Amino acid sequence: MTIKLLNRSAIVIRPKQPLADWAARVAPEEEIDLATLRMEGTVYLIDEVEQESGFVEALGRGWRTIFENELSAWDEFGDDWPAPLSQMMFEQWFEAEPQVLAFDISSEPLLRAELA
Repeated sequence: MTIKLLNRSAIVIRPKQPLADWAARVAPEEEIDLATLRMEGTVYLIDEVEQESGFVEALGRGWRTIFENELSAWDEFGDDWPAPLSQMMFEQWFEAEPQVLAFDISSEPLLRAELA
């Protein structure tokens, strides 16, 4: 098996209670609890960074895109999204865990698909 170092860093996004409460209202048929939601985070690859300030800058540029992507998992059309979205709200709804290194251990080729 070959390990490939990607020229990316990553941010793992994990929901906090406000997202769990909102998702429970939007999708009442789902059994939603914060512990279950936090078991898996969503990984967002960013340009490679070497210092913590790089993560702060990446979140400053990308918080809205991440927020909208996370909300669209529960409400695809945005009919029930909170408004207005703000970086402060993003920080209240999500925890961001920086990851400096990203490795690819898959033998399959890396594919990309534009989502929006």
